[in-house]
Amino acid sequence: MNRIDTKYLIRRDVLYKLLWEMKDRYYVQEINGHRVSLYHTTYLDTENIAMYLAHQSGRRPREKIRLRSYIDTGQTFLEIKDKNNKGRTRKTRIPIEDINQLQTADVQGFITEKSHFSPGDIFPRLKNSFYRITLVNVEMTERLTIDLDIRFLNVYTQQACKIEELVIVELKQDGNYTSYAKKILSQHQIRPASISKYCLGSILTDDTIKYNRFKKKIRYINKLINT
Repeated sequence: MNRIDTKYLIRRDVLYKLLWEMKDRYYVQEINGHRVSLYHTTYLDTENIAMYLAHQSGRRPREKIRLRSYIDTGQTFLEIKDKNNKGRTRKTRIPIEDINQLQTADVQGFITEKSHFSPGDIFPRLKNSFYRITLVNVEMTERLTIDLDIRFLNVYTQQACKIEELVIVELKQDGNYTSYAKKILSQHQIRPASISKYCLGSILTDDTIKYNRFKKKIRYINKLINT
């Protein structure tokens, strides 16, 4: 839960080539017989989208709060993710039944203890779903998550969108180990190009928000998926 994350953006057709090249160096996580798992996420933010604007301005440390449901296991967690000035991500979480449980004393106490935000100041902002493949290298030093069929629904604007051709690959490492995945990605001239799903979904479903810092990345994504 304390790690360095590196993201890459690729087209879906490129993914199959990468998986073939990495097949002998990585295990595939299987949950209840499924190797492709469905996730549902609800991102929370303040009324003036303070968490989004922290990303938009490039501020660190910064925070993200979400409810994430792991459909294959039937589990839902309230997760708080902090990114510090050194680029490390720390995640803490507690199990939760559903969004209505946000009002309980235990959950509000967890938010008060672990977050910089008050429980009364954060609300559901964006819903997101995707399918995920998780790879673990044979040395057990890193995980590689591969997110497909990404969909968004904005709670405030009620705008929805999906990005079927975009795949978000995220390398999660606890230390500075040599990564075979990094080597393969580099050979295909695929460079790190981080953007959070919360920020991406917010931009695509709300025409009123500021996204100057993300304009270059949005152009890159549009070019990537429309090539």
